[in-house]
Amino acid sequence: MAESLYISELGLPEVKELWNRKFGREVYEVFSSFVTIEYEEFLGFMTSLLPGLAEEFMVDYIRELADSGDYPNLIWDSAPLGQTLSLLETPAMMVKHLNMAPRIYSRLRRGSKTRESILGIIKRWRNLSKESVDFLCKRVEFSLVTIPEALAVQQLDGICAELGRFGFKVNQMVINNVVKSADSDFLREKARGQERYISQLRSRFANLRIVELPLFSNEIKGIERLKLVTNALFG
Repeated sequence: MAESLYISELGLPEVKELWNRKFGREVYEVFSSFVTIEYEEFLGFMTSLLPGLAEEFMVDYIRELADSGDYPNLIWDSAPLGQTLSLLETPAMMVKHLNMAPRIYSRLRRGSKTRESILGIIKRWRNLSKESVDFLCKRVEFSLVTIPEALAVQQLDGICAELGRFGFKVNQMVINNVVKSADSDFLREKARGQERYISQLRSRFANLRIVELPLFSNEIKGIERLKLVTNALFG
């Protein structure tokens, strides 16, 4: 298993590189023709102007991995709920902004090196955003991860409604930290409390594949412990 497992973690340096490769230098060249600004300052300006910049290129990076055909399966471990919903909304937000952009930026001239107009760059960016939206709606399946506790269960209806609003498909739910071996009064009491919420989840989300992931005694680190999780998730 380890030989076919690859992990990539995206941070700000990687997102900057994605921006550089696709749009950054071209856009900077146009702006710097009439405003004196260093590239790092320009990147900070664009990030504040378009708060979803990093998220936009993160989705595009994952889409490119899928399109490459190098990996039969991609697992995207997204951020917690609030950040993820913001991320998923970004491509559609970008499309809306970029549809108005020609009226805003039409007076900006071409870059002296690339000779590409700002409107040409915007058209490419708009196409990228539309591709990201299509990718998320048509090719990504979401797995909800929850725990058998009151607040987590109450939040799920709202989460599913939000995902449905974007047209995203949810096909699986993972119930994490389920007590399977109750060999103490503490664990027996905890297991009894979990049973009610697990029953609610299985009833309310009967249309989803539901997997119970046991509460492990050790932190999941290393290949051997990862195999335990694999067996629990996939059988």
